[in-house]
Amino acid sequence: MASSIKSLKTDKIIRKQHSGILKVWGPGLIVMLADTDAGCLITAAQSGAQWGYTMVLPQLILIPILYMAQEMTVRLGIVTGKGHGQLIRENFGMGWAILSAGTLALSAIGALLTEFVGIAGVGELFGISKWITVPISTIILVGIAFSGSYKRVEKAGIAVGLAELTFVIAMFMVHPKTHDLLSGLMTIPLGNSSYIYLVAANVGAVIMPWMIFYQQGAVIDKGLSKDTIQKERHDTAIGTLITQGIMIVVIITFAATLGRLGSHTPLNTVGEIANALAPFIGSETSKILVGAGILGGSLVAALVVALAGTWGITEVLGWDHSLNERLNKKNVGFYTMYALAHIIGAVLVLANVGLVSLAITVEVMNALLLPIVLGFLLVLEAKALPDKYRMHGFYKWLVTFLCLAVMLFGLYMIGPVLGIW
Repeated sequence: MASSIKSLKTDKIIRKQHSGILKVWGPGLIVMLADTDAGCLITAAQSGAQWGYTMVLPQLILIPILYMAQEMTVRLGIVTGKGHGQLIRENFGMGWAILSAGTLALSAIGALLTEFVGIAGVGELFGISKWITVPISTIILVGIAFSGSYKRVEKAGIAVGLAELTFVIAMFMVHPKTHDLLSGLMTIPLGNSSYIYLVAANVGAVIMPWMIFYQQGAVIDKGLSKDTIQKERHDTAIGTLITQGIMIVVIITFAATLGRLGSHTPLNTVGEIANALAPFIGSETSKILVGAGILGGSLVAALVVALAGTWGITEVLGWDHSLNERLNKKNVGFYTMYALAHIIGAVLVLANVGLVSLAITVEVMNALLLPIVLGFLLVLEAKALPDKYRMHGFYKWLVTFLCLAVMLFGLYMIGPVLGIW
């Protein structure tokens, strides 16, 4: 009898712990799934095709860097109860806040273009016009946010984003050789400028500026307390492993196929990626797996990017900006801005308005924005938090050094994009 009572108490404690974890987890996972968007997946495919397994090591190195940056947003959001834009305004003034919000807005619109192009590309794989897929996706994405519940938005985003795991199936189907993978991990062609450029592109893209604004706003909207910081760190760590794991899986998949054959097939669109993989796993299978993975990444990224941009701008302006309230007179600005972000992105993609030149502008903007955002993040971590919640000792200097390295890579990207070097 006593053992039965003890067993029941143990089960109750375990259920309570699991329930607590589920209530906390989400912001880190969804923002990381969004990080593996259409553009990143295409970059990973190109990396594997061009440089084989040698591009796996940089992705492994980026895991702690990505986690460290996003973990700072967790502490800033939970401890201060303020979003990134609001903290910049309060600590550095309206001028810097407007600069940060303005560049964030341009970056978000540019990222949304990439996501809608990805959505359109998946539809075209199956003979569906972008005039059908893009408007329908826009309506769904806007409708989800208008539901009046952050948790509902988060669950929908995670469910859709997990479709990216279809690339794991593709990887096993192409049977990558362990020996080749280990050999690639030991090979780093640092003397090749093309390789360095692609590494810089991956480094510059791993910490998207909008990710910082999103996760800091998300932990606030979810109502997380200081007692949950450790659990939210775990959420962020698992999300980091998943997103970088997906990037590595895609690299391995294309290293084991096109990379092994030395093929230089262009991989700039969803169709080109699916067609390149078709000879190895079958045309229909390739369409389904590639289509599902990129569609999932594009949808969750579109949701997160638009929210990040909207949160950041409305925080700077001091407007109401919670997803936990349905549309009303107080938050009409927030919901209008969110909807317009999607609508503008969709219209530009449908109209094909200078997308190539716009994409170049967005790359430069992201490269410029990354040092600004990471710089603010480091300073805010040291200035806005009580000493108890700040970084200390060796860990502080390690994080600072790695963030500075990423900032330099971001600046390095400006030259090749503009053709300066």
